[in-house]
Amino acid sequence: MHWNERPYEHGAARRHAHLKVRGLNAGYGAFLVLRNLTFEVKPGLTVIPGPNGAGKTTLLRALNGLIPRGGEVLLDGEDLPEKTHEIVRGGLALVPEGRQLFPQMSVLENTELGGWLVPKAERTRRIDRVMNDFPKLRERSKQLAGTMSGGEQQMVAVARAMMVAPRLLMLDEPSLGLAPRMVDELLAIARRIADAGTTVLMVEQNVKKALHVADRGYVLERGAPVASGPAKLLARSSVIREAYLGAPAPAPDDRAARMTPAAPSMTALRA
Repeated sequence: MHWNERPYEHGAARRHAHLKVRGLNAGYGAFLVLRNLTFEVKPGLTVIPGPNGAGKTTLLRALNGLIPRGGEVLLDGEDLPEKTHEIVRGGLALVPEGRQLFPQMSVLENTELGGWLVPKAERTRRIDRVMNDFPKLRERSKQLAGTMSGGEQQMVAVARAMMVAPRLLMLDEPSLGLAPRMVDELLAIARRIADAGTTVLMVEQNVKKALHVADRGYVLERGAPVASGPAKLLARSSVIREAYLGAPAPAPDDRAARMTPAAPSMTALRA
């Protein structure tokens, strides 16, 4: 897949999105999943890896206005709206877990829905650009989405989100249930989108592969960050290797050496 050097434009001027979250609280009814969460998403690709139950999907739902949230969320220094349609208009798009396509509609029709509120001429231009970036989808534009493989459906979901021309794209478990080769392809797509100028925030259970393509990472445990830093350093940390990658625990002296402040930008690492 070839990605154009210029990112998808949004309005007259386009900036690389920078999201800051301070003291975020979110959950379901009286049950809070996220408590006083603070982090930031800089231009590039930020990943939040880890298993179910850590609060990753709740975080994306809160940022997208699908559930109430408390605290401060700033996009490029301005308060992020609370209503989903205003959030999308502000430049955020979410590819939800499970893709949520219309199976009895074609690939083209599902993709067009992402630009439904865009003037027809602009929508046509975006469709053409998306199909150039996803040539496999152009070849299958008339195929019913429900007859495609899981990986192909995920591509449709990402293409639909790109019709919004987002400055910040959020991906919820893009590799869930996919074959290893398709996982690699979809994570490579996320990397290309980030390199083309769209800030990407991705939550992903495949910790090793997610950290391989990301610039930075945050690890959540019970709704709170327990580790953060450059993705390459996170992938080498003893906490990540033991908890998520199946590496054996090092000897006590070795562990202490690998968890000293010598690892720059690593925060809150603990066994």
